[in-house]
Amino acid sequence: MSKKSKTPEVVETSKQPKSKAGPKPKPKPKPKPKSQNKKSLKQLFLSFLWSFFWKGSIAFIALMFIAGIYFDKKIERKLDGSTWTLPAQVYARPLLLTSSSQLSKQALIAELKLLNYRPVRNVQASGQFAVNKQQVLIYKRAFNFPDRYESAKLITVNFSGDWIQSISGKNQQNINSVRLDPLLLERLASNNIEDRVFIPFEQIPDLLVNTLLLMEDRNFYHHQGISPIAILRAFIVNVKAGKTLQGGSTLTQQLAKNLFLNEDRSLWRKFQEAYIALLIDYKYSKDKILEAYLNEVYLAQNGSSGIYGIELASDYYFARPINELRIEQIALLVAIIKGPSYYNPHRNPQRALARRDLVLRTMLEYNLIGVRDYQYAVRGELNLSAIGALNHRKNPAFVSLLRRELQANVTNKVRKRNGLFIFTSIDPFVQKNAELAVSQGIDGLEKKGQLMLQGAMVVSDRKHAEVLGLVSGKEVKFSGFNRALDAKRPIGSLVKPVVYLTALDGGFDLDDRLNDKEILLTNGSGEHWSPKNYDRKFRGDVSLEDALIYSLNVPTVNLGMQVGLNNVINSLYKMGVTEKISAYPSLVLGSVALSPFQVAQLYQPITMSGVYQPLTIIRSIVSKEGQLLYQRPVRRKKIFSEKAVTKLTNTMHKVTTQGTARSLTWRNKGQYFSGKTGTTNNLYDSWFVGFDAEQVVTTWVGRDDNKSAQLTGSSGALILFSDYMNNKKR
Repeated sequence: MSKKSKTPEVVETSKQPKSKAGPKPKPKPKPKPKSQNKKSLKQLFLSFLWSFFWKGSIAFIALMFIAGIYFDKKIERKLDGSTWTLPAQVYARPLLLTSSSQLSKQALIAELKLLNYRPVRNVQASGQFAVNKQQVLIYKRAFNFPDRYESAKLITVNFSGDWIQSISGKNQQNINSVRLDPLLLERLASNNIEDRVFIPFEQIPDLLVNTLLLMEDRNFYHHQGISPIAILRAFIVNVKAGKTLQGGSTLTQQLAKNLFLNEDRSLWRKFQEAYIALLIDYKYSKDKILEAYLNEVYLAQNGSSGIYGIELASDYYFARPINELRIEQIALLVAIIKGPSYYNPHRNPQRALARRDLVLRTMLEYNLIGVRDYQYAVRGELNLSAIGALNHRKNPAFVSLLRRELQANVTNKVRKRNGLFIFTSIDPFVQKNAELAVSQGIDGLEKKGQLMLQGAMVVSDRKHAEVLGLVSGKEVKFSGFNRALDAKRPIGSLVKPVVYLTALDGGFDLDDRLNDKEILLTNGSGEHWSPKNYDRKFRGDVSLEDALIYSLNVPTVNLGMQVGLNNVINSLYKMGVTEKISAYPSLVLGSVALSPFQVAQLYQPITMSGVYQPLTIIRSIVSKEGQLLYQRPVRRKKIFSEKAVTKLTNTMHKVTTQGTARSLTWRNKGQYFSGKTGTTNNLYDSWFVGFDAEQVVTTWVGRDDNKSAQLTGSSGALILFSDYMNNKKR
């Protein structure tokens, strides 16, 4: 029997008559009580609100989570990696002080002032010095040199005349040698890199940190990145005033804005700022946050670039490092943070002074300084360095050479590193004296009637083939055409020493006789050339030595033909000339065109006893972590015999006492030089190369339009050389 579902039995309780008109209409539902309707609407509304709140909360939490991940990655990239792309810092040579070396007390004091050491009565801290009769006491700064780190040290330098007699440290312990920190010459930054100097938190003075917190964020070490009380207080003040008077932002919020946001005043930006500040505070220590803030904060505008960070601002406003600032200077820096434009001490000195004094009073009130310190500090003037102090060291001439050498000799991998320290051979006093000699020398020549003149000078070290100074025009800060590197002009008689050196190295002697008679030379196309001496006279025959001393053209042509033009050209190539040179007889009278820098390279082997070494400006490059990345290679090659070079340089000394440069005997009394004048056809270009025991100086005077300068080598370029050497002597 199959199983079937049982249908429940329906029991009729009453009988109804069957309708004949169709199905029976549905009975109307009974209306619900009004109270029940109200309850349903309320439930519906609450249910909607709950659903909206719940779903909105989930969406908000999800949004915050995603935003947290996004901002967290940005924060990590910024604060865990290289927070800033730092420019390369370019330094001059450090001054080396050694016992029994020639250096006057005045020269040392000048160097200390150039480095912004502060003269005081009692030396107590780094960056200070005092003078006492034949002694100079120096508290030298700490510095990380390419070879090693040297800490700050108190030294005493004793003098005897123009010589260092001895150097001693603490407890009168003798010191053989010591280096001063080098002068910062330049910071190399591309257009998209801000000028900035990073300083670690541990090197920031405690007084500056405490003063900053006192004035800007007193609860910094106790809040979690935002301060609700400060925000509420600022809100009440702003509502009462009807405008924005207070921001309520913590230092962490300001850092968040500076690093990641813009100056938009919208609520969305403020929300992002607060959220990022919470994340930063959660992830990093308070000291790390302060370090980032103090290296990021904007403090001034210097031309087209901003001054960011307290170390650069200290240099900009006071021309000294942050750890050497006095109390009133620290107070002024903190005062400026409140509003760099409003409290700009250069443009609004009274406003800045009032704000600084308020900071000083607050420092006193909260016992950051004592009464005596306050009384001394509040009496002080602003004592700012000159406006645009960072620009005083700008020199586009040697910076251009530096960039070219970086491109030619340093790998791209090193060049692209962040925050490099580049150590050069530039001597600040050589550079200064060369700039004075060119600018003042050109002005003096123009007063005598020669107009529209320009000049260039290259000063190199005779022993090490290093560039000590470079000037590309009379406007020394002008970044236009670099005449020292790019103005290629015929060098005239400057080529003659190469002809004579080739002869001496090939077996000729100074007593050998040369014809000084009229000659007529014909080239392959039938053109004639008959060279003449400058004075239009012929002497029959002369010694090889006299021909060079008096710069005689005809004997030099005869010597060049005897030696062989190709041999002269080979000598020029060995000495560093890279230009293509044709073997025409006019070559030996200087038809080849070179720049002043190329001429300086040409003469370097003459001054180095016949050794060729490329002229350079870069000594070494160090990473911001202190790793040595590049060291100047030593590439020396013997190309002439020392005997031949000695004969040549002795003769070139006679050029300065008897020959075309003899005016140096009265222009520079008591100084010993060797040198050579150079004059081109129609007096277009005036040249002089001279050297003493230490330096080689190459000088050019002419006009940019290639018109005649109306100057010989002795009436133009030699005067600039003379002025430089007199400046150097002082």
